[in-house]
Amino acid sequence: MKTILLGVSGSISAYKSADITSQLTKLGYNVEVIMTTNSTQFITPLTLQSLSKNPVHSNVMEEITPDKINHIELAKKADLFIVAPASANILAKLANGIADDMLSTVALALKEEVPKVIAPAMNTYMYQNPITQRNLATLKKVGYHEIEPREALLACGDFGRGALATVEEIVAKVSEILAK
Repeated sequence: MKTILLGVSGSISAYKSADITSQLTKLGYNVEVIMTTNSTQFITPLTLQSLSKNPVHSNVMEEITPDKINHIELAKKADLFIVAPASANILAKLANGIADDMLSTVALALKEEVPKVIAPAMNTYMYQNPITQRNLATLKKVGYHEIEPREALLACGDFGRGALATVEEIVAKVSEILAK
């Protein structure tokens, strides 16, 4: 059984991580969820734990067993790493090697050959911001795959590119990468 590390960052789209977790689990993948503190304001860890049948990881300082370093063990288990939704904040951390929470720390501990995927979700102007675009370009240069956001009416009331890709598109891309 292949293990997917699903990172959930602070975006209104975080609620869709429940459906992503459910769909990937139904396809037979072992899904380990890593949440940022901000993401827990949008969806509870208990929801994702119930759907994944695994503990949810959010505190880099919490060690499940004293003889293992949790963020290193998670990284070693990964057959694929995906952040969906990926906020502008987590994109900046990943692009600049900042490891100050569980999600960004695990990302830095991944082996180079582990496929890495980001599915951005944010306001149109945040997505189009040259800094965000530079961070995306940096991540693509080091091998991250981007599942581009959709154009839609956003939670803030703006219309434009920034809505999380559909769950179906995300699940299909993950399955496609893992099939290679």
